[in-house]
Amino acid sequence: MNPARRSAKVLSGGNRSEGTALAEITVGSSLGNALTELLEAEDIVPGEQPSYALCKSIFLAHPLGAKLAELPIIMAQCQKREISIPDSPEDDVRERFVQQWEEDGFDEVIFNVKSLSRVYGIASVALVSEKLPPSEPLDFDKIADLPIAFSVFDPLNTAGSLVLNQNPNAIDFMKVTTIAVSGQIYHRSRAVTVMNERPIYIAYTTSAFGFVGRSVYQRILFPLKSFVQSMITDDLVTKKAGVFIFKLSVAGAIIDNIMQGMAALKRWFLKVSTNGNVISIGTEEEVETLNMQNIDKAMTTARQNVLENIASGAAMPAILLKEETFAEGFGEGTEDAKQVARWVDRMRVEMLPLYVYFNKICMHRAWNRQFYEIIQKKYPAWADVTYEEAFYRWSVSFKAIWPNLLTEPDSEKVKSADVKLKAIIATIEVLMPALDPENKAIIIQWLQDNINDDKYMFQNPLSFDFDKLREYVPPQPLEEPKEPRPFAAQDSADRHRRALDRYSDAAAELVEMLEKRERPRLAPPKPGNGSRSRVPS
Repeated sequence: MNPARRSAKVLSGGNRSEGTALAEITVGSSLGNALTELLEAEDIVPGEQPSYALCKSIFLAHPLGAKLAELPIIMAQCQKREISIPDSPEDDVRERFVQQWEEDGFDEVIFNVKSLSRVYGIASVALVSEKLPPSEPLDFDKIADLPIAFSVFDPLNTAGSLVLNQNPNAIDFMKVTTIAVSGQIYHRSRAVTVMNERPIYIAYTTSAFGFVGRSVYQRILFPLKSFVQSMITDDLVTKKAGVFIFKLSVAGAIIDNIMQGMAALKRWFLKVSTNGNVISIGTEEEVETLNMQNIDKAMTTARQNVLENIASGAAMPAILLKEETFAEGFGEGTEDAKQVARWVDRMRVEMLPLYVYFNKICMHRAWNRQFYEIIQKKYPAWADVTYEEAFYRWSVSFKAIWPNLLTEPDSEKVKSADVKLKAIIATIEVLMPALDPENKAIIIQWLQDNINDDKYMFQNPLSFDFDKLREYVPPQPLEEPKEPRPFAAQDSADRHRRALDRYSDAAAELVEMLEKRERPRLAPPKPGNGSRSRVPS
């Protein structure tokens, strides 16, 4: 055995089908071991279940292993959630929550536990603290002052505690009650367990050591092996693509050492020749490369079919696995983009229990009593509100919404804002004449809030002094005219209409400008050709 590849092997009891595998500690280079094991496993047939060790090997070494497990979570987290807390001093409270969320790294923890659940079928995350034993319930009121960390456990860490009860009459029938790691029990308030797919009655998952969810590799184990075969084919074609065939003419029937030496010299000249060199061959001699024209289509078709089979078995859009570009992009709403957006939305729904759990932890750590004292000093309206009541109101009004993955073009955003603003103006025109000064101030504040929310149309915020507005009384005319001026009402309506027309014209010009920017530009005419052709910008 090569000393650079010395290894110590320990074989545990059981066979590979029961989830046990050969553990190998390798000293030195072990390049290709995991893929070689996958390729040489002749017992892998369609429908075969992967073991825990095989799932780990696929995730670590297979070119598609990490992509199948992590890409859905990466796409789900590619946008920040839109957080709103209406019943609070929203800007300060939201900013503190986001700051605490990033400090504790909750996004990374969610990414780790969800991706591990896709690798093995189940995974757990637990809150740990040196000052609080794992078996004790979590006191959320004290969590802000505790040094905490989060541990992510795979099925081997929790083996034996997540088998799930298969008694149909039991209250915990196929439900996760608690987890235990190396004999240490974690309280239910300290841990969250997520599965990839739902558990099936009396359907044991080898990779997860229980009657739980399934690995994303389970239905695609055989095509994953075929993909490795396609890589070997690529390697062989690459190696043979540089082979030259030199057809030499024979001077006579007898080949002596001199003729062999001349032939070897010709082959050597051909081998070392590069760009700019000139070599001479006989009129009856030829130099060719291997003809691989017939293998190109077969290789490409086989690789595409394998990728499509993997995508179909993994329940993910094939366009992502093949890394093909969208015809028009997410903003145009094509069918491919819509399919991917629906798939990402479904993944966000599956991740919701993790976000709900960590939202609660982040609230208690961010909105602690020290922070609330700052809020009370800054906002006198909260000075008489207790911390418990304020926290309850903030947590109840807390909303975190994922933005739509299909983003609108700028021109559509302007059109949508235009319609909203006209509806707001129409509402104010109807209500203002019938309101007292107090309610007029309220509706103007509503107008201000809506305008300030539209960051795309109005970059600078609008601000009114509402205390003065409530006390403001419009001046009465000193003397009313005895007879109304002719066409006075018509003139007022005309001025209002002209103002709306100017606004509509400005909005239309902005939309037209943005649509021209999004449209493909005209390519410059070629020399000697007066025609123009459209090409993408």
